[in-house]
Amino acid sequence: MKIIKVKSTAKKKRIATHTHIKGLGLEENGHARPLADGFVGQKSAREAGGLVAEMVRQKKMAGRAVLFAGPSGTGKTALALGISKELDHKVPFCAMVASEVYSSEVKKTEVLMENFRRAIGIRLKEKKEVYEGEVTELSPEETDSVPDIYGKSTCHVIIELKTVKGTKQLKLDPSIYDALIKEKVAVGDVICIEINSGEVKRLGRSDAFATEFDLEKEEYVRLPKGQVHKKKKIIEYVTLHDLDVENARPGGERDILSLIGQMMKPRKTEITDKLRQEVNKVINGYINEGVAELVPGVLFIDEVHMLDMECFSYLNRALESSLSPIVIFATNRGICNVRGTEMASPHGVPVDWLDRLVIIKTETYGLAEMIQILAIRAQVEGLKIDEESLAYLGEIGQRSSLRHAVQLLSPASIIAKMSGRDNICKADIEEVNSLYLDAKSSAKLLQKQKDRYIS
Repeated sequence: MKIIKVKSTAKKKRIATHTHIKGLGLEENGHARPLADGFVGQKSAREAGGLVAEMVRQKKMAGRAVLFAGPSGTGKTALALGISKELDHKVPFCAMVASEVYSSEVKKTEVLMENFRRAIGIRLKEKKEVYEGEVTELSPEETDSVPDIYGKSTCHVIIELKTVKGTKQLKLDPSIYDALIKEKVAVGDVICIEINSGEVKRLGRSDAFATEFDLEKEEYVRLPKGQVHKKKKIIEYVTLHDLDVENARPGGERDILSLIGQMMKPRKTEITDKLRQEVNKVINGYINEGVAELVPGVLFIDEVHMLDMECFSYLNRALESSLSPIVIFATNRGICNVRGTEMASPHGVPVDWLDRLVIIKTETYGLAEMIQILAIRAQVEGLKIDEESLAYLGEIGQRSSLRHAVQLLSPASIIAKMSGRDNICKADIEEVNSLYLDAKSSAKLLQKQKDRYIS
């Protein structure tokens, strides 16, 4: 009998530039470990980033700004992502590149304000009437009176929910049945249906079915206490931008949590300052009543030297607002002109603006650190490479750049497979290195052959 190997249909996780970053790699006392959470070296910068993350947690950093400054390929973006990993997933983290503000559709200041408000979270607490329990019956009732393209349509659905204290049978609208299908609700699941909006939330599988299978990728929850119909404390996390977008749509008056459940993909339209002021007024009222709590997040702006004087002036006002997140900037520029002016300034940032910043410096990596980073990248990408090849690749990174060395890993693995090997050897690295030029080699070649190019 011939056995055919069948390839797995499981989706492979896409490997991105900073997939290996899991945090800042700090000990409990705040000191950086030499090799942890995907980071190698940059101890002082990581420890400074850890202090920033702690201040964000304690809500002492809102309205302040940090600048990561250092040469290209020294981990500035990785440090910002490390800070985001250290924070709770409910703390908003919004990343953008400074060049995004130059759009023909939307004003520069509008793009900045939109991202500012994406980075400011609101924790909303409210008691709502819900039906909650384990599904013991789920029976859609069909009718031929109004046929759809398949010949029948659902007129209503009968659902029975069970709790510790009793059971209740409900007759639900077809639109709620669509929500049940979307949540993949089946008999034995524990669900919560919000009476006001009809929103359905699957809480998990009832623990009565925990022994149904030996192995199952499922979260089991206990049977809810109390009656099926109850008042439940609901906590939702949204950003100010979510509320801006939802309130910009017509639809009559709705309570704030109902708006959250009906959010769709936002359109690229400008939201007026008047609307934002109204949203701020409502949110401040909720905060004073104790219904809402402000959760200042992080806004990361990469390549800050791309911003012009108009943007910096706008950021001055935005940072002084009572509703402001912590802002982290990053740049690889030294002394250069502020965009749109003839004024030279450190990092391409106006001198008066630099006074507002806490500057964190990043250092270039040594040979040993580069080899460790390349080993981590090879492990993340599932590549096998010997120590000799890693050392040679580290030397290439020293001559050119770490980014160029990392980019040679994948082509080298393909050459190794074409040669019938799983392991990458030094010969594979040498061949790939001869095929691809780094930025420095390309610049030297252009200098030698400048008469052959159009300039």
